[in-house]
Amino acid sequence: MHPYEKISLSSAGFVLAAFLIAIHLWMVLKPNSAMTYLKGFSRNYGIGRILMGIGMFWFWMLIIPDRGKFFFTSPIAMDLQDFNSLKVILAIGVPLVTYLVITECKDFLSVRGLGLCLLMAAAPLLAAAWQEPHQFKFLMPLYAYAMIIKGLFMVGMPYMFRDAITWATSSAGRFKMLSVVGLAYGVAVLACATLFWGKLPA
Repeated sequence: MHPYEKISLSSAGFVLAAFLIAIHLWMVLKPNSAMTYLKGFSRNYGIGRILMGIGMFWFWMLIIPDRGKFFFTSPIAMDLQDFNSLKVILAIGVPLVTYLVITECKDFLSVRGLGLCLLMAAAPLLAAAWQEPHQFKFLMPLYAYAMIIKGLFMVGMPYMFRDAITWATSSAGRFKMLSVVGLAYGVAVLACATLFWGKLPA
């Protein structure tokens, strides 16, 4: 059993709720600073290096070989089935690709890095909700699939994130509405994690 499959729905819910509430509460309480930061996020090379490094390291931890073929064992390493023979090549190639991406693909690096992190983070959320009988569990996979879709667009077409931010911040009322919706979703996830997901269904 992969470690992702051992994550409880309630634990994943608390983590997701904390993230959503923190981000959107900041957007609600400090809309001007939030809009300013988001408008400049696409060209923020510093945060791009951090996010890309986190995303690629996370991916690298999933695909490195067992201890017998490498210098340490990853606690979240996955069985790649027919592609296990490529793990050594991937373990060497991923750090090299990471370096090249960070140093040579500087345009929209922050957006690509965020997209990669979203793709990596969606897997444990989906695993936590898999075959769970609890009420309202659809909130978890619904958001996870939204993360996957957004992540794919961010990695492949990062300029669309810039356009989306321009649209969202073009009106103070629109930005506030989107912020409140995100905050409400986080509160709903927190309520479900507290009231339903930590208990056995009747």
